[in-house]
Amino acid sequence: MASLATRRSVLNRGMMAAAALALSRLPLRAFGASEAEGDVAIPFLEPLTVEPGKALLHWDELKDWITPMDQFYNVSHYGTAQVAADGYKLEIGGLIDKPKSLSLDDIKQLPKKEITATLECSGNGMNKGFCAAIGNAKWAGTPLAPLLKECGVAADAVEVAFWGADKKSEKIRGADYEQNFARALSIADAMRDDLILAYEMDGKPLSVGHGFPLRLVVPGWYGITWVKWLNRIELRDRRLMNRFMARDYVTVRGEEQPDGKIAWKESSVGPMNIKSFVARVVKRKDGTITITGAAWSGLAPVKAVEVKIDDGDWLGATIDESHKEPYTWRFWSIDWKDAKAGEHTITSRAI
Repeated sequence: MASLATRRSVLNRGMMAAAALALSRLPLRAFGASEAEGDVAIPFLEPLTVEPGKALLHWDELKDWITPMDQFYNVSHYGTAQVAADGYKLEIGGLIDKPKSLSLDDIKQLPKKEITATLECSGNGMNKGFCAAIGNAKWAGTPLAPLLKECGVAADAVEVAFWGADKKSEKIRGADYEQNFARALSIADAMRDDLILAYEMDGKPLSVGHGFPLRLVVPGWYGITWVKWLNRIELRDRRLMNRFMARDYVTVRGEEQPDGKIAWKESSVGPMNIKSFVARVVKRKDGTITITGAAWSGLAPVKAVEVKIDDGDWLGATIDESHKEPYTWRFWSIDWKDAKAGEHTITSRAI
């Protein structure tokens, strides 16, 4: 499968536009390219704008493998929960043999695991004003699967539900019910060895916006699954069908059947889709145009990235091989040596 992303940029012979000069000194090391005197960034005709004070990725400034905290998005559905470390407890119950109640210190005494993973909002890219809800970070915490096994999962348990401290009153069938945010995973998904209960992000305690003191990290899945302010894990014998599993975050997909007809199917948002994004276009001192970007996927690694200029042929881009973590974005670049002055459309696709 491939994803397509298109952006438009203008090349002019003088390359002296103020907007271009303002970006000319941004480092290029993120894509394995060396910064050189005289390199000039070319602005896009439709630049992405980020609301001042809002934590969203600045694509045109992308230069770091790990996303700066002031550009790392966070969202919530029931507001921001304020949870103190003192007195905090993670309850593990439901269909298990040995229920547990763990303090933050108890959790930190368990085996520690670090994993670098890209976190993306499932709504990222839904429109031109929301294309920067993505970031890459190093997460640290304790693996989930060994903890569940130690508790003794009952044979009739089919899924694991994760509950956050954030809550709100919801109207359900005409009545008001207080609801905590929650998402669930099948037993098989929850038992992956790379899921962690994280208490650190980039070597520091989680910020409040990112779920302090504890959040679930599900590498390769959209952020809606990474439950923040985690305070309860429950093993269940039936599917959780709350707002965020049964009504919201449900996609509709048309699938062609053997008879040629389209069957429309609804499914819960889960693993990230494959995507590619054109981040920067830079004119080198020798006249070469270097196009750089990022590509990412969910549970399958990005194998290749191709770029098309206007209506030309698809050309293979070079993928940065310095980082090969399975659940992180990949940076890519391609040189365009025969660029002509004027307006151009750049399209990238990941495979």
